[in-house]
Amino acid sequence: MTDRGRQALRTSQDTFEVGPSSMHWDGEKLVISINEISSPPLISRVRGTITVTPKALTSVELALTDDGAHVWRPFAPDSDITVDLEADDWQWEGHGYFDANFGTRALETDFTFWTWGRYPTKDGAICIYDAERRDGSAIDTAIAFDADGNAARVQAPPRTKFKRTLWQVYRETRADPGVTPKQVLPMLDAPFYSRSAVQTQINGEVVTGVHEALDLVRFRSPFLKPMLAVRVPRRASWSW
Repeated sequence: MTDRGRQALRTSQDTFEVGPSSMHWDGEKLVISINEISSPPLISRVRGTITVTPKALTSVELALTDDGAHVWRPFAPDSDITVDLEADDWQWEGHGYFDANFGTRALETDFTFWTWGRYPTKDGAICIYDAERRDGSAIDTAIAFDADGNAARVQAPPRTKFKRTLWQVYRETRADPGVTPKQVLPMLDAPFYSRSAVQTQINGEVVTGVHEALDLVRFRSPFLKPMLAVRVPRRASWSW
């Protein structure tokens, strides 16, 4: 990822562009075109296309604060995905999703910690969104989506902690009593953030999906924030 100036942004009804990369909705699928340079220590060109084909679209929005300053929007929680990058063995197909978070305040202003998971199920997918706000209140949400995109809040088993990351980021997700979730594939391990594939059991069904944990107390640290510039370079200028 690269942080770019405002002049690098260009949007239309169906296309979102930031510098040399873009997302385009053609009416049936989202085509993500990537043309970037990866961060240290393996600096290299990252170029290619990711195509997300939703099985259904949803109109679900979850307000994460009472005043609506933060909103989670699962556009397509159950999708097919095709990855075709210009590198050896970076071509594959599988199941995926597409969601987004929107906000008018910095996350660390309102939250201390959150954990999120999207798990494919035999009926569609279940998304778990649990968070701790800075005012001491909490979010405990489980939403099940069927194959047609219909959504319903459901009861999910309790939060269950599992092994911390290499950076000792705390992690939890939902799991049936007596079951301990486990990481089956690491994706990103940072001092304040973890993304991985996690296996757990929810309401009797063993599921494996993408999980993230975000420690916003750590993120607020003035010693940590400057480190982001190493992983996410800044490019102020851009011309079309």
